[in-house]
Amino acid sequence: MIFESKNPDETFRLGEKLGEAAVAGEIICLDGDLGVGKTVFTQGFAKGLGVEDYVNSPTFTIVKEYEGRLPLYHFDVYRIGDVSEMDEIGYEDYFYGRGVTIIEWPELILDIIPKEAKWIHIEKDLSQGFDFRKITVE
Repeated sequence: MIFESKNPDETFRLGEKLGEAAVAGEIICLDGDLGVGKTVFTQGFAKGLGVEDYVNSPTFTIVKEYEGRLPLYHFDVYRIGDVSEMDEIGYEDYFYGRGVTIIEWPELILDIIPKEAKWIHIEKDLSQGFDFRKITVE
């Protein structure tokens, strides 16, 4: 499915709707360039899960946990040098836990992404306006 977002609020609301429908064990891979709105999407998703904490990118900690209707495990693997570093973090406990996992920069750890993971691609289209995003949910 393809969605069009004309501003960050619409990106947030799409994330929120998907968060409301999320089920335990889901793994969502967020793909898109730097600054495209992956964290805004995740903030909306968290709200849809009932997370009350402020959600920001876990760039320096790799993973952050939030409590809501289901736990949310938010990964930003941009700084991972090698996929084996994910073992040190104990990624399997998150991926196969009782919550929902969102991964920013999943292409850096493709070897460990389960086949059943959902992919969401967020792209800018400057010809449509500075804030326009094409969001493809696979």
